[in-house]
Amino acid sequence: MGRPAVSNSVRIIGGEHRGRVLRFPDAAGLRPTADRVRETLFNWLQPQIRGAHCLDLFAGSGVLGFEAASRGAARVVMVEDARKVYDSLVRNRALLKLEERVELVNRDALKWLGSCDERFDILFLDPPFNRGLLQPVIDRLAASAQPVPGARVYIEQDLHEEPPGLPANWTMLREKVAGQVRYCLVGVEA
Repeated sequence: MGRPAVSNSVRIIGGEHRGRVLRFPDAAGLRPTADRVRETLFNWLQPQIRGAHCLDLFAGSGVLGFEAASRGAARVVMVEDARKVYDSLVRNRALLKLEERVELVNRDALKWLGSCDERFDILFLDPPFNRGLLQPVIDRLAASAQPVPGARVYIEQDLHEEPPGLPANWTMLREKVAGQVRYCLVGVEA
């Protein structure tokens, strides 16, 4: 599937909202996950997505969280710090009529993690590139009980960034490169 014709838009590629186009504003560091990467990711997650509780920690355009909800996730929490980007998530959630299953949080990701006690089956970690956010988030998650045993953690980063150090009970399941992006799926053991 190609990119949508309209700039600052993404298309949901699977599930009940397949084909719906979501618009988002310009914002520093906002770079939605490409269609082909999302297709691969959700193929990897197909056995776990239905009924899952998901966390999209740096929501941005919201495409990962909305894609998860479209494909049957029971609950999705999307955290976004930038107000105008958060406002577009509110509009897109209403457009898709997902208010019952998608919770939106307008807060700094690390601060929110420090106050959250909810547990998740699937976590999407796709922070703005080259800002040093990925390792502190992984460290915070490793020290918490937020990923349940058996959880899947998706990590996306710039190809030229050093891969993050993973906790001892996190196992690399799959890893790929697309253009300038390295992405992987990690399993969390008990």
